[in-house]
Amino acid sequence: MNLYHLSDNSITHTRRDVEHLRRAVALALEAERLGNVPVGAVITLDDEVVAEAGNALLVPAYDPRRHAETEALSRVPPSLWERARDFTCYTTLEPCVMCMGTLLLCGVGRVVYGAEDVEGGAGVVLAHLPVYYEGGASSGVPRWVGPVLPEVCGPLARRVRERFDALPCGKTGAAGRVENRG
Repeated sequence: MNLYHLSDNSITHTRRDVEHLRRAVALALEAERLGNVPVGAVITLDDEVVAEAGNALLVPAYDPRRHAETEALSRVPPSLWERARDFTCYTTLEPCVMCMGTLLLCGVGRVVYGAEDVEGGAGVVLAHLPVYYEGGASSGVPRWVGPVLPEVCGPLARRVRERFDALPCGKTGAAGRVENRG
């Protein structure tokens, strides 16, 4: 089964998609100003914003779970979850595996991202989902659209990579170091 066709940058996006993604960019810049990684996310329902957040990985305290997408999802009003298939998540950077899994399990119907993440993006994982997702979008797999604003979000993505590599979970951080236990 190959579900990677669900990640399709040939799918046209709307003017409103670009507007929502630009709001995510503003959230990313605010997160960066506060000392966090520059990623922003907006959740919409019927084209109206229902939740939004910037990355909160570093400030107020280091917590590797506080990605922009998970932060935004945690702010969705409980009364709206029954319509999760109608949600769109706009994010400045292609979601990582953790965020893609969260979006999938929450039942979000559509993901629109600004820039590809060639080192950590989860779009390629769509081709390797468990058998119960064989129905694609009808079985809960979000439609994956992007990159939509690479000229705006690409520079943010490069700054994300620079910051991420230095984190405890990054290439040069504590988890990325190989200890010699001779």
